[in-house]
Amino acid sequence: MKLAIVTAYPPSKVTLTEYGYHLVKHFRLQDEVTEIVLITDRTTDEKDLSFEEDGCKITVMEAWDFNHYFNLFRILNAVRQTNPDAVLFNLQFLKFGDKKIPAALGLLAPFFCKIQGIPTISLIHNIMEQVDLENAGITQNKLLQKVYNFIGSMLTRFVLASDVVAVTISKYVTILEKKYKARNIALIPHGSFETPPEPDYSLPKGPKQVMAFGKFGTYKRVEVLIDAVEMIRKRSSEDIEIVIAGTDSPNTPGYLEEMANRYAHVPQLRFTGYVAEEDVPTIFGESAVAVFPYTSTTGSSGVLHQAGSYGKAVALPDLGDLGILVREEGYTGEFFEPNNTASLAHAIQRILEDDTYRIALGKTNYKAACSLPMSEITQMYTDYFEAIRFKNLHEKLSLESALKKEEPKPY
Repeated sequence: MKLAIVTAYPPSKVTLTEYGYHLVKHFRLQDEVTEIVLITDRTTDEKDLSFEEDGCKITVMEAWDFNHYFNLFRILNAVRQTNPDAVLFNLQFLKFGDKKIPAALGLLAPFFCKIQGIPTISLIHNIMEQVDLENAGITQNKLLQKVYNFIGSMLTRFVLASDVVAVTISKYVTILEKKYKARNIALIPHGSFETPPEPDYSLPKGPKQVMAFGKFGTYKRVEVLIDAVEMIRKRSSEDIEIVIAGTDSPNTPGYLEEMANRYAHVPQLRFTGYVAEEDVPTIFGESAVAVFPYTSTTGSSGVLHQAGSYGKAVALPDLGDLGILVREEGYTGEFFEPNNTASLAHAIQRILEDDTYRIALGKTNYKAACSLPMSEITQMYTDYFEAIRFKNLHEKLSLESALKKEEPKPY
């Protein structure tokens, strides 16, 4: 199978970059996949293909740009030029831009691939019905929220034209099947990016690192985390370093710089900026606890799966998709009330001051991560593609057979 994957890809800063990297990393090891065509956004630096030598051939097509109005045509042109046997789209609703028209046009690509007869699977990490438009930084206007939800429903129908639409949370299956009468929805878990050897759960010498990882500024806010640690410092002797690992959300440029200036007086506060893929193990490995300072959620959490892979205790709110993910996939953590500084301070302090509890949380999360490795997830996609190709071949042969039977008999 020559598989095209439409995704953002490192060193891109566009959403789902890390997930795209690990899809490619594990698809290349599937026996059925002989070549991967990576249809990705343009970046100044070269794409990270350090694993290419021990897998199948990988062809890179830098075909689209964030917020470009012609991304749809560029993607379809790349598909036409490379002529893949199948296409996988790694999507969410702001994948191709934070401007409304480019974002919407890019989401039409699965529909046009499908009508060209190319086996198409669209993985959607969130659905409009579960997105808090205000917290996600899209709009606070109630009328515009209704307009965007209507447009989102129309775009969802285009994505649903794919042969298979994959979602990572069971609730999404229920919503799509009930609202859109869809019968091509597949529940394929998010999966864990890496399953390294089980750690010893010890911490490096020095201050205990309280770390948050991701793209910040919309529903991921660092103020509550910094204030919570400051509250702990006033009542505890724990030596704590705050680590904010990641970048601004595309919807809130300049947010982390603003936070760095606002909290310049806070000791042992570190903003790492963009974290390269090879540095992720260090960021997680040195942390005592990974914190999720979220006010809402927009899909399955790659950060939670990463924390589990490295055997980390987590402090997180029990809300929305994040709460569903924890219950369905076996993760655990110390829960706190969203946007509540005192509640978060209590959750972090309990983990930091009780090594036995911290280690128990880490072991549970490591076990959950190991139960769904990315190798099994990509095998699920491969099986679906093989089923689609078989179905299409069967329908083609049936049609040819029917046409032969309908040919007029000679006199």
